[in-house]
Amino acid sequence: MTNIALSPAEKLRRRQKIVRRRRLSGATRSLVGAIIVALLLYPVYWLVNASLQPGASAASITAFPLAPSLGAYGQALDDQFSNIATSLVVAVGTAILSVAIAAPAAFGLSRLRSRFVDVVLITLFIAQIVPGIVLANSLYTMFDTLGLLNSYFGLMLANASGTLPFAILLLRAFMRELDQELLEAARLDGAGNLRTFAAIVLPLSRNALITAGVFGFLAGWGDFLFALTLTTGSDLRTMSIGIFQYIGSPNVEWSAVMAAGVLASVPAIILLLLLQRYLKAGLSQGSGK
Repeated sequence: MTNIALSPAEKLRRRQKIVRRRRLSGATRSLVGAIIVALLLYPVYWLVNASLQPGASAASITAFPLAPSLGAYGQALDDQFSNIATSLVVAVGTAILSVAIAAPAAFGLSRLRSRFVDVVLITLFIAQIVPGIVLANSLYTMFDTLGLLNSYFGLMLANASGTLPFAILLLRAFMRELDQELLEAARLDGAGNLRTFAAIVLPLSRNALITAGVFGFLAGWGDFLFALTLTTGSDLRTMSIGIFQYIGSPNVEWSAVMAAGVLASVPAIILLLLLQRYLKAGLSQGSGK
């Protein structure tokens, strides 16, 4: 088949046609992406919008706050300040407890080479799919016997039990990718497993540790099931329980409910914004080569 030489003008027209197609394709993708983002952010907008319309019922909330007011935030802070403090303590404790247990467990599993490790990993995968209500009911009986009901440590331990499988799997995947020659050199220098773990493995695993800690914090901060099941009085109440009691009252102040929801989102948003580069590195490095 004979190749037909194209004139410079024809080459230019074809090149311009290809550029127009690429621009149209890029514009289409941008438009679709913008629509998806708008749909995802619409509930957030409605949450903030409703919080700025005090006194409005669920049916009378307008699409835009014509006379915005921050009064609902003042009411939410007055009602929920102690609950927010409780949630912060539980969330931070859950993050610390999850990392403190998961890190040495993951290091041990990363060093072992046996079929026993496969059994443990399968067990961890199964633990992740166990419904939370099953764990809550089981923990209630155990915590009642141990005297851990209505306690900060009880809530921290319960939430950590839900995040531990993920944390161990994440940290193990990361630690398996560490330079084995570096660990072997530390062993030849006389460092034992504990010293190697504390002086080499933990500093090198910073991104994965922060990632596991963030997921632990978010689990403790947003927990509702354990807080509802393992607390029986009003002395220890988390933010999620406080919002739930708002909705359960006879006369629901929807602006206060929405304001409390916005306040509950702020710590998580700030945490994710501050630590997003560590999260990205931890998740990507722990995903395997």
